[in-house]
Formats: sequence, structure tokens, C-alpha cells
Amino acid sequence: MNPIKEDLKREIGVWGLSANIVNIIVGAGIFVLPAIIAEIMGASGIIVYLFCGFLIALVMLCFAEAGSKVTRSGGGYAYVETAFGPYPGFLAAVFLVMGSVFSDAAVANALTELIGLAFPVFKNPYARVIFMFLIFSGLATLNVIGVKQGIGLVKINTVAKLTPILLLIVIGWKDVSFSNLYWETSPALQQFGSASLILFFAFQGGDTGLSVGGEIKNPQKTVPKAIFIGISFVLILYILIQTVSQGVLGTDLPQFKEAPLAETAKIVFGPVGYTLLFIGAGISMFGMLSGEILNLPRVIFGLARDRVIPLDWLASIHPKFKTPYLAILLYAGLGFTMAAAGGFRQLAVIASASMLLVYFGVSLSVIKLRKMKELDNGGFKIPFGYTVPILSAGIILYFLSNLSGFEMRGTLIFIGVLSLIYFLVKFFEKRNAGENENP
Repeated sequence: MNPIKEDLKREIGVWGLSANIVNIIVGAGIFVLPAIIAEIMGASGIIVYLFCGFLIALVMLCFAEAGSKVTRSGGGYAYVETAFGPYPGFLAAVFLVMGSVFSDAAVANALTELIGLAFPVFKNPYARVIFMFLIFSGLATLNVIGVKQGIGLVKINTVAKLTPILLLIVIGWKDVSFSNLYWETSPALQQFGSASLILFFAFQGGDTGLSVGGEIKNPQKTVPKAIFIGISFVLILYILIQTVSQGVLGTDLPQFKEAPLAETAKIVFGPVGYTLLFIGAGISMFGMLSGEILNLPRVIFGLARDRVIPLDWLASIHPKFKTPYLAILLYAGLGFTMAAAGGFRQLAVIASASMLLVYFGVSLSVIKLRKMKELDNGGFKIPFGYTVPILSAGIILYFLSNLSGFEMRGTLIFIGVLSLIYFLVKFFEKRNAGENENP
């Protein structure tokens, strides 16, 4: 198997790749999660940030090595499929898409709760569902009409989400009471595991930042440096956000689950600060949804086109707008259905679990890909032997062990149903091929 040659210019350096990683990881979740982490962990929540940051750094190193060996498109599912075959690749592909669907549904719930603070009518269950339908159907329509319209909406997101957060961190220290940061008790292992599982929601997605592999200058050196800089920046940013909000609000922080940073800004800046963070959070959440509904349907389109999933109709292109309209409509429809059925916290846990299963497969794929001599192209290789992929896989298993019994059973049933679908499709494909050969 020879690596695919790409005629792309290698122009992305360390700082460009670092910025790409930061932009993708810092999403909507950090506007909501400080209150949830404070509820579970109290003032000791910072250790959960350190743990999640450590894991995502290990995972991204695994993605970097696997991506330097498997050069075709597809990200995590392509690495798993190359290493272990079509069936594990199919499972990884479905969990990759479903993880994003649950993530979007969680953010849509957070956005609806946020809007409900300003307009209480949206706290009504019927108004809530109608609002979510308008979000998903509106963004789906925009992206069906054309990719130019979709990507234009995404561009405002980065500045809108980072500017108010950085202002809050820099100026907020004047109102921090250090007595609010003292640990009253040491957290129990179960608390730590539960908090880690939900906080990981705010760290996932960084692997997408490495998808520009064919355009990175000197990837063997640039990739590890950019991962270190990018993850370090995100980790410091998140710790400072948690510290300032905890230090300003203290034990009141868990009471403001819809908009903890906006409540913090109200004390730091007054009513103007609350409005600034409130609007910033709303734009960030909406921007994240617009970006997901722009990008993820293209993944579904690619999976159908490459017959990773046996649904050829999802590879259809709109005759007028030239967009994968059926994949867009399916993705938006799934997102709306999940959003209407659950709340932020539950959906965030399921989203994290789905992505962790993909990351687990990628971590193990690094070990297998190293043994495939035909893929030895002199690409990036993680130092210290198998330590990083094994440690990454082990920590992921610890995260997954903190799922509730109901969530574990649901995940196993889902895998069982997917397996049944996969093998039934393969059986009928094989039978049809046999009939065509022997009419």
C-alpha cells in the first residue's frame, strides 16, 4: 500500500497549526461547564482540567502519528479501518458521526436555556422544541443552498468567543476572593471520574485541527510542537476560566448552570459585562452549530460515497446547488431529534463517550499501523515506544468506566444493533454478487 501523494503547498507552521487546534477545541461547552464542574467537584475542579488536558494531548499525538501513515481522507475512522479492517472502521465511522450529533444536540439545549434567561417563553417545552427546530432547519437550509453561505456564517465565531472570555480573565482577578478557591474536602474517585467524563466534552475536536496534514511544513517537528502549544494554551485558558468564575461566585457558581460566565461578568463589569458574555456565549454556541452542520454532513456524504455505510442515496448532490443536500438534511434531522429528546448534561456525556470510543480505536491503531511495513513512510512517530498509545487507551477506558449502568447498556445495545446491520448488509451484498455471477 503506497501512500497517496498530494500536490499541496506546505505552508502551515507551528503557530498556524497551534491556532487551528485552539480554534477548534475552544467551543461552546466552556461557557456552560464551569458551573457543572463546580457542582461535582467544588473548588478542586482544576485537577479535572489537568487530567482531561493530559488525555487530549496523548490522543492528539496518536492522531498525528496515524495521520502521517494513513493519508486518505476520513480521519479517525480511516485509521481504524486501515489498521483493523472494515467492520471496526464502520463502527468508528458511526460513532464519529453520532458523537458530533449528540454534541450538537447538547449545545442546542445549552443555547435554548441561555435564550430562555432573556426570553422566558423559551422555557416552555413547546416553545423550546419549536426554537430548536428553527435552528436546525434554518442552518440546514442555509447549507443546502451553498457552502459559501455556510462558511461565511462560521467566520465570525473565533473572535466572538475568545474576546469576551479573555477580557473576563484579565479583568476578573480584581473580584476573585481566594477563600472561594480553598478545597474544603478532597474529591472522591467517583466524583473525579464523573466530572472528567463530562468535562472532556470541552476538550474534544482537536484532532480535526490536524486534518491539514498535507499542508504542514516539516510535520515531524511542527506537529508535536503545535500540539504542545495548542493544548497548553487551551488548558491554561480553561483553568483560568474556572478559577475566575469559582473565585468570584464561590459556592453560588453551581446555581448558574445556564450562563455561569455571564453571571461572573455581571459582578466584574456590571450589567454591561453580563450582556457581553451572554451575547458572546450565544454567538459561540450558534457558530459551533453552524460549523458542525457545514462540515459533518460532508463526512456522511464521503462515507456513503466510499460505501463505508451502505446508503448510496446519502451521496446524492443537489442538481441546482451542488451540495450533499440529503446528508445535510439527515444530519440536521438527527441533531434536532436528539436535542428535543434530552438536556445538555446527559447529551454531553453521551457525546463524550461516543468520541472516546473513536479515540480508543485510534490509540490502538497506532500500535497496529507501526507493524504494517507498507505504511512506513518516514512520517511522524511518537517517542517512548508504545507508552503513549497504551497510556491513552488506558485512560480512555477509565473515562468510559464512569458511565452509568444505563449508559453502558445503551452503548452496548447500540454496538450490537450496528453490528447486526453491518453483517446483514454484507451477507446480502455477498448473496447478490453470487447471484449475478451465476444467473
